Formats: sequence, C-alpha cells, structure tokens
Amino acid sequence: VQSIFIGGGTPSLFEPSVIDHFISQVRARLPLVADCEITLEANPGTFEKDRFKAFKEAGVNRLSIGVQSFNDAHLTALGRIHDAQQAAAAVREAAAHFETFNIDLMYALPNQDLPSLALDLEKALSFNPPHLSIYHLTLEPNTYFSKYPPKNLPSEDTAYEMLDLIAGATKERGLERYEVSAFSKKNHQCFHNLNYWQFGDYLGIGAGAHSKLSFPHRVVRQVRMREPALYMDKSNGGNAVAQHEEVSRKNLPFEFMLGALRLKKGFELKTFTERTGLPLSSIQDALDQAINKKLMALEGGHLQPTELGFDFLNDLQSLFL
Repeated sequence: VQSIFIGGGTPSLFEPSVIDHFISQVRARLPLVADCEITLEANPGTFEKDRFKAFKEAGVNRLSIGVQSFNDAHLTALGRIHDAQQAAAAVREAAAHFETFNIDLMYALPNQDLPSLALDLEKALSFNPPHLSIYHLTLEPNTYFSKYPPKNLPSEDTAYEMLDLIAGATKERGLERYEVSAFSKKNHQCFHNLNYWQFGDYLGIGAGAHSKLSFPHRVVRQVRMREPALYMDKSNGGNAVAQHEEVSRKNLPFEFMLGALRLKKGFELKTFTERTGLPLSSIQDALDQAINKKLMALEGGHLQPTELGFDFLNDLQSLFL
C-alpha cells in the first residue's frame, strides 16, 4: 500500500484515538511502503487545540484542510459551518505540526470579484502551504446549488481572469502548478491524487466509497453501499458492493485521458498501454487531431498538454470521447 486517504464526509470528527486504532489495524493486515502517504481530510469547523497534533501522533502524515474561503460572506453562501477565524486557526495549527499539508480553496463564488479572490489567495499563501488545491465552483447534479442555482456568479471571462491571478500568485510563492487545480512545492505533490490522474488502482472502503481495480484483461469499477447502516449490515455479510461494472474497451481511452491530461507534465505513452491494455492505435486519430490543433505536444514518447490545451482542457479531453 502506497497511500491511504481518509476522506469523504468529515473524518476529523473522529477522536484521534479512533484514527490511531484504524491506522494500526491497517498496518497489521497489509504491507505499507516505508514512506506511505497517509492523508486525513479536516474541516475547520471540527478544529480543537492540539487535535491535529494528536492526528500526527496517530500516524497521519498529511492533512488536507477544507477551508474553501477566508471570507465569511462566501463561507455563508457555500453553507459552511466554519468562519474565517476558525479556518485561519486550523491552518496555523496544521502548519505547526505537519511538514506536508494542503489548503482547499474555491473560486468563482457568488458575488466574488478579482480583489476578493486576491485577498483569499494572499491569506492562504501567508501560511506558506506546501500544497494548495483551488477548484472552480461547479453546480453538480443532485446538489442544493443544482436545484437552487446561486445568483451573481462571476462570468466565464472573469473566471478565466481569476485563474490567471491564481497561477501568477502561486508561482511567485514557489508553488508549481502540476495539475489543473493543484499547486505544490517541490516534493509535496499529492501521491494519492497523482495515482487517480494516472489511471492507477485504488480500493475504496466505507459507505459510498468507489474503487477502480485492474485485472489482466479488464478494468472494474465498484461502489459500496451509500447508506451507512446498510453498508455496515452488508459488509458484515461480505457483500457491501452496490455496483460492480466493467469499463468497456471503447470507454477506456477517454477514462484514461480524463485524468492523465489534467497533469501539466503529461505522461509517457507506454503508460497508456500499461494501464488500459489497449494499443496506441486506438487513440491515434484523436492524438493526431490534438497535435494538429496545438492542444498537445509529443516528444520522445512523452505526451503533454500545451499551454493552449491546458487552458481549454474540456475541448482536449472531448477529442478522446
């Protein structure tokens, strides 16, 4: 096992002793690499003095803090339970105890303009974070915002200007943009997420958890039972899987490219064959189109999005549908 990611919901509600027990039980059952990355997602609304220190002592070596914004009005609009003061206190505590930690921010929020985003960024970067994730607000299906879309969202042009502002501010502070929404200092990239983006395998454990598993001639996706009590009941009987679907061969190229093209440095072409089991000829037409449109560049068996391709990632990814 190379990484463990304790996320979804608010795992920082657990007492550190529970996390300690959990990690100990994993170690007792499975071989972990010496430098296994163990991440815990933490909500500033669950923050208490010395709590993060106790998580570190329990074996967590990477903390991801769901700040979203340091602006109280924006946090209220997002329905968050914490305020800006709690967010700042949580990040300070994380910085005191963790060599690697991540701050999660969002942009293109209701009533957000460039100056207010600049203040958010300035506050986040003042903590000297080794890793920063910044996501564009999206109205996902079956969510509150999907049913009741917020008013006064920034225009698409303003959102692009916001992204330019983010890219410039992070670069000034020594953070490299290694993925569409992720910025890090050297040696602080998130291994767990890199595995997702490179079409690696992962085993999801817990209510509603997703897995992706590769076998010699097929790739399978699984989803565990979503409702916690039902998950517990079914898992005790050894049958907690709600969905078990094989990814069709025709969908494998798009599934691979959906993640791999998010990486600034791209990927080795041989990785495509290794992870999908398909020949390069299965994507040759789309590759030719992407290169001709100057959305991708190919050099010595290495493929990566160009600056143009990175700016218009959806258009690039759609070529492989």
